[in-house]
Amino acid sequence: MAQEREGNGQGKSDRPEYNVYRSRPKLLDRLRGGGGGDPTSLREKPERKPGRELPGGPGRERPPWRKIAKWVGIAALAWLALSIVAFAVSAQIQKSKLADDVDVGALPLMPIVPQTILVLGTDIRSGQFAGPSEAETQRCLEVVGGGEGSAESCRHGPYRSDTIMLIRAGGGAFRQLSLPRDTLADVPDVGVTKVNAAYANGGASLAVETVEQYFGLEIDQVAIVDFDGFRRFIDALGGVTVNVPKPVCSTVSGGAFNLDLSRGEHTLNGYQAITLARTRTSGDCDGDGVADSNINDLDRARFQQAIVEGIKGRLTSITRLPINFIKGPIIGWNAPKAIVSSMGALTMPQLAIAAAIGGSETITMEPSSLDPLVFSQEECERAARRFLGERPPETPGCSP
Repeated sequence: MAQEREGNGQGKSDRPEYNVYRSRPKLLDRLRGGGGGDPTSLREKPERKPGRELPGGPGRERPPWRKIAKWVGIAALAWLALSIVAFAVSAQIQKSKLADDVDVGALPLMPIVPQTILVLGTDIRSGQFAGPSEAETQRCLEVVGGGEGSAESCRHGPYRSDTIMLIRAGGGAFRQLSLPRDTLADVPDVGVTKVNAAYANGGASLAVETVEQYFGLEIDQVAIVDFDGFRRFIDALGGVTVNVPKPVCSTVSGGAFNLDLSRGEHTLNGYQAITLARTRTSGDCDGDGVADSNINDLDRARFQQAIVEGIKGRLTSITRLPINFIKGPIIGWNAPKAIVSSMGALTMPQLAIAAAIGGSETITMEPSSLDPLVFSQEECERAARRFLGERPPETPGCSP
């Protein structure tokens, strides 16, 4: 029997046959660039059958394009993060310039919960936007631009609000409602006068109270336009495209800025946009001896709304996305500098998101009288309901 086993086994051992495999290198060894580590811990690779390759192919090396895509993605995320940080820091700096007495009831999560923002633009003029007799001191510009209607350092004044606009942002909405500067209103502690007198008598704080009473609503945020910052922001965007409803022939700041626009669509730079926003009368650019068109304070409000809509369109346009991304840190730094506001590093980015995802609607009011400028109770209440999307919490005071 022993001989038979020896003959059958042909001298081989009784141990069973087995294959030896190579284990994957340890993570630390792979990071060091080595494929092995301790040679005793490695097993032999299995024999390959003809015509079959191991998963991943020989060497299992990543294609070069994947490495390039990885680093491009990392660079893009870093660039986006830089843009966001620039935006947040700039917004916080601008918030610190707002007068302490401006009290608004800010709400959290603007993209979800709609908020009402009061945008004010004063008639104060810095050196480059002022005529020879209009220029103010830097201290006066800072104080008035921060929400105070007058200051001892001012050569002129007190200063009024040229622009009074409400923006409803959040919850899928982005609505605009302008209140012309010459609208008759009951200003608390002042009496019945033009609504822009509120800023002259009590700065942004009294302007907030007056507008809240006029429309019967609550204002959550306030923003005061800085003309020079506004100009730089629009130039950083590459201009804004606006649809002008009628010909505009305008000269402001003692002839320092001029516009001659036909009816229709135009792309304006920063200086041109500011000139259009300040236009309330028309000149004679075609030389026929009469004004090119009939422009009044209502048209001025429409021009301002068109500029805001143009800014929103520029920021959210798909075709502008690559350019806006490349210029991200510049836009991020200059955007908040267009205003001094109650919105800081946390709220201002929420406004940008709310504007991007919200639909656009511009609400206009038809006056019952032009001199003085008066809106009826019915028209005022209709505009307030349309703006809020519901009845206002208080009965609008409207024009007396």
